[in-house]
Amino acid sequence: MLVNADVKSLEVFVAAELSDDSVLKKELLDKLDLHSLNQERFKLPDRVTAKRFIFKLLYGATAYGYSVDSDFFSVGYSEKRWQKVIDEFYTKYSGIARWHSSIIESAKTNGFLEIPSGRYYNYRPKQGFRGDWKWPLTTIKNYPVQGFGADLVKLARVQFYRRFAESGVEGEFICTVHDSLVVDTPSKNVYTIRDILKDSIEAVPQLCKETFGYEFSLPIWCEIQAGPNKFDMKDI
Repeated sequence: MLVNADVKSLEVFVAAELSDDSVLKKELLDKLDLHSLNQERFKLPDRVTAKRFIFKLLYGATAYGYSVDSDFFSVGYSEKRWQKVIDEFYTKYSGIARWHSSIIESAKTNGFLEIPSGRYYNYRPKQGFRGDWKWPLTTIKNYPVQGFGADLVKLARVQFYRRFAESGVEGEFICTVHDSLVVDTPSKNVYTIRDILKDSIEAVPQLCKETFGYEFSLPIWCEIQAGPNKFDMKDI
């Protein structure tokens, strides 16, 4: 049986942490369905679109990007209308707005950004098709979220591997798929593996402090599924 543990809304939690956005942090701590809330707030057609919108904005998406993105063709919004949605997002999540402005200014001033795990990202202006030079705003916003998220999953992976090896439970730790940990184990061990995975992932904030000297203020949660293959998985 495959057991898959997916870190819940990793990039959203990381963005909330790095930006210290009080609204987003409260929504996450209260376990609100922020995608449904934002579907209504941002006047988007459905929850899935709202979810995609938020994740892509945290990855550095622009109004033009949304207007030509195949994931949003059915929405039919113009670049101007998408900009209004982005503006409304930044109005609600003003902490993220300030953080984005701050890291862009820092990258332009210093030529690099450092995230709490110690990872550095170097930035330089890039020449566009018209010969003008522009800073890569998308990657300036994107890399800190993706990079710190990857480092947090790495902590969970190492913690799980150690505890799994110590347990002597039969099975194979297959791989990490983005923010998921995947294990192959006999059916009788599924719930034992589930508990080790859950404990390892929820230990990430403490591991972050021990490893990087950074106190991650939010909890890290996961959703765990099991099944004979990746298609036929059920929550456990």
